[in-house]
Amino acid sequence: MSEIKPRFRTIDGLSVRYAESDGPRERDALLLSPWPESLYSYDATWSKLAGHAHLIAVDLPGFGHSELRQDLLSPTAMGDFIVRIIDAFGLRKPHVVGPDIGTAASLFAAARHPDRLRSLVVGTGGAAVPLKLGSPLNEWVHDEDLAPYRALAPKAAVTAAIGNIHGYELPEVVREDYLASYAGGRFVDQLPYVRAYPAELPILGDLLHTVETPVQIIAGRNDPVVPVENAEYLHERLPHSKLHILDAGHFVWEEGADAYAEVVTDWWQAN
Repeated sequence: MSEIKPRFRTIDGLSVRYAESDGPRERDALLLSPWPESLYSYDATWSKLAGHAHLIAVDLPGFGHSELRQDLLSPTAMGDFIVRIIDAFGLRKPHVVGPDIGTAASLFAAARHPDRLRSLVVGTGGAAVPLKLGSPLNEWVHDEDLAPYRALAPKAAVTAAIGNIHGYELPEVVREDYLASYAGGRFVDQLPYVRAYPAELPILGDLLHTVETPVQIIAGRNDPVVPVENAEYLHERLPHSKLHILDAGHFVWEEGADAYAEVVTDWWQAN
């Protein structure tokens, strides 16, 4: 049985799913779900992270079980929405953990809203310019014809993605939540977010040197989806960053859960 107990809250008119850890702590942490998973992606690290911070895990709008709104399907717009989430929960300058799609959004939030975030943990998300994306993300970003994706059986893309999690067996409640999160046409509806990368990642690249928020970057050495060059690109350009590469694939928060939680909690204690 998972310790994660999802609930819903209306933020800016949208139904947003979240989960909260028990008990107050001296620090707040906002955890953003990766794609195509959900806030249950933190199931393997929840108890360890909750021992060091008051946690709020969130399915970003349009992802997981949160309501979709088209104008939020870009890293810049989602970065602004992260600040709305912080305000909605009354968080005290939280640490933000934003792997995968949360990487660019979190960095935009830090660049556009200075002093709102205590620190960031990012990685496994597209960042480098020129784009350096592996399969299938590169195809999702660049394919001109989306008809083949619309023709996919419901949940097919998610099933294929989570089938690439190595060395970690998803608990049934987690697997079922991932599949339910992307049933029907939701996966195709979310594609505009990553298809905004060619236009928005160059903008982010020009802002990275202005980010004063401390940033911990975590990447999988064997990530076939988002090559480690993306993490190195960020580390070279962010003025206050640290890079940690785990012996894992793309899903580092599950494949290397213990090491991932240790890096995150050590980072929180240092910042």
